Amino acid sequence: MRKRNPDHKVSIEDVARKAGVSITTVSRVINKFSSVKEDNRVRVQEAVRQLKFKPSVYAQRLATGKTNVIALIIPRYEGIFYSFYALELLRGIGTLCETLKLDLLLHLTDTQTPINLGGVGGIIFADIIGNRKQLESALAEGIPCVVINNYIENLEVSCVAVNNLQGATDAVDYLISLGHKRIAHISGDLVTQAASQRFEGYKAALRKKNIPLKDEYVIKTDYSRGQARQAAEKLLKLSQPPSAVFVSSDSMALEVISVASEFSKRIPQDLSIVGFDDNPMGLYGQVALTTVRQPLIKMAEEGVKVLNLLMSDKKKGISRIYLPCELVIRDSCTHPRG
Repeated sequence: MRKRNPDHKVSIEDVARKAGVSITTVSRVINKFSSVKEDNRVRVQEAVRQLKFKPSVYAQRLATGKTNVIALIIPRYEGIFYSFYALELLRGIGTLCETLKLDLLLHLTDTQTPINLGGVGGIIFADIIGNRKQLESALAEGIPCVVINNYIENLEVSCVAVNNLQGATDAVDYLISLGHKRIAHISGDLVTQAASQRFEGYKAALRKKNIPLKDEYVIKTDYSRGQARQAAEKLLKLSQPPSAVFVSSDSMALEVISVASEFSKRIPQDLSIVGFDDNPMGLYGQVALTTVRQPLIKMAEEGVKVLNLLMSDKKKGISRIYLPCELVIRDSCTHPRG
């Protein structure tokens, strides 16, 4: 009797040889096909037990036509791997994928290139910025899809989004409650739903209190710190500069604080600032930043949960989820002088 090399990895061929059946029969037993004769099933199961055979998960998925591979598609932008937003999404999605035994494939898209969808059981789209056709193509192929960070009502697709409108309104309401009326807004890239909704929240809060919207107090940027610097300089050089600024991201808000310091402005005595994100960096600057906490990890986890359910039951209905934001009050705001 030939002894098996202890370093030899047991294969499906070894099981077939031991059980005296074909490799196809072993595959059918492992993948629980009902069309296998009972005596063959027993022999294969006994061979698997004796040889301590562990089937390849990938091979099982190929055999059953099912896959636990999900793709995360993120529109590519400069500095993505230094982005608090992107890293939080990856942390939330990656952790839950591990828990649910899902394999994660990361795809950074330039929005135009077709996506290779082979072997993918489901897709999470992190926002839709110029790549709607990619989403529509995936849906047309019947692939379960979930969009996060974008609330979509004009497509039959599940989505999980943050209520940016509510978060921005709360932020500006807070500044108004302190007595501010000269409130500026440095927006993010308005091509994104998040930045657009934050701008709408800013306007809604002013409108609610009958505070006029001044064009010179609204500066639109691409979310970069460079443009935030330019925006802050422009605001502080106005003949009547704002007493408060609502900034569309914490990263930009920190740049505004730096510029204000260069202009000999004290935070918050001369200028109150509210950011958006709750980036930990906001705790360690010149002053602890008041901000709007958006539940990025929860949004990511909910997206994985919804997709996992869709993958297990493609007939499941569409889910559209809005997650609330939370105003986090720290040290960067106070009553206006005078």
